Amino acid sequence: MPAPETTSPPGQVGVAVREAVRTLAPGYFALVMATGILSVGLEIRGLTAASVVMLCIAGLAYATLLVLTVWRLWSYPDAVRKDLTDPARAFGFFTFVAGTDVVGTALVAHGHLTPALAMLTVGCLSWIGLGYLVPWTAVLGRAQRPVLAGANGTWFIWVVASQSVAVLSASLQPRVGAGQRELAVIAVLAWSVGAFLYGAVGVFVALRLMLYDVSPRDLTPPYFVAMGATAITVLAGARIVEMAEAPMVDVTRGLIAGTSVAFWAFGTWLIPVLLAAGWWRHVTHRLPLRYEATLWSIMFPLGMYAVGSHYLGHADHLPIVSGVGATEIWVALAAWTVTFVAMLRHLDRTLLRRSAVPAGR
Repeated sequence: MPAPETTSPPGQVGVAVREAVRTLAPGYFALVMATGILSVGLEIRGLTAASVVMLCIAGLAYATLLVLTVWRLWSYPDAVRKDLTDPARAFGFFTFVAGTDVVGTALVAHGHLTPALAMLTVGCLSWIGLGYLVPWTAVLGRAQRPVLAGANGTWFIWVVASQSVAVLSASLQPRVGAGQRELAVIAVLAWSVGAFLYGAVGVFVALRLMLYDVSPRDLTPPYFVAMGATAITVLAGARIVEMAEAPMVDVTRGLIAGTSVAFWAFGTWLIPVLLAAGWWRHVTHRLPLRYEATLWSIMFPLGMYAVGSHYLGHADHLPIVSGVGATEIWVALAAWTVTFVAMLRHLDRTLLRRSAVPAGR
């Protein structure tokens, strides 16, 4: 006798969707970041068709997450407020800034300058607003102490957001007719802020790891953003080095070029450390590796490391670094594909099959 068909009653599906919106991770825009930077990387390799596909996926994900985020703000303000006051989750909101700017950078790669300028405007305004709001609500304004216990890899997304503004500004600067000096100021300012923030966040996260017990569940995927933040700092620096002549560029070009090499070296050194942490978490302690939104925090650094290596190699005439980027882009694409399929299966299971019931019951 054939198994009974299953259907998903609209009411139950609606409940599942609303619950998904209420609990939406603040850092889900990392999906957009990972997809957008792969679009840039594939365009660099001359794979324009594949790059356009990735850009379309990034745009669709961006629009969908933007709608869901507005829905969440409107319908579940208490949940949003709770996230903003949680030092372990609040910095995930910066993925909106980075996702916006990464999509803008991909648009520049395909010659769409006007929408890219609009994305830069949104990215700058949200970077400034969240840059003051999140540290206050999640850290400085909290009555509970110690706040340091909540520090984790998501704090590095603050750095990524700053550098994403620098990357998009520097990518646009040589290609616009007017406003080159202003874009140069924005790029160098955002890069400098991001570089200083990396040092500060690195100290906070290191202290948390040394002063508090660390369990396998604590070493979550966002710790890979520590490497991703170095990679986007490298990319921003390399794009600034290649900008058109401007006073702000002329006085900082040498400093930024040298510092970018140092960031690339440190980020490369971090890769085995992070892989060892993943082995300790999933193999030594047998913590199951399942799909979760934070996995995109691993996919983004992989793609960003490839693109950053490419541009640094060209800007500073380092062919070995460019070669690393050319190889890494395929690793990033393979990891992105596996994670994307896992996400689709997860959404199918949680939003459709969970609410399915045998027909006729």
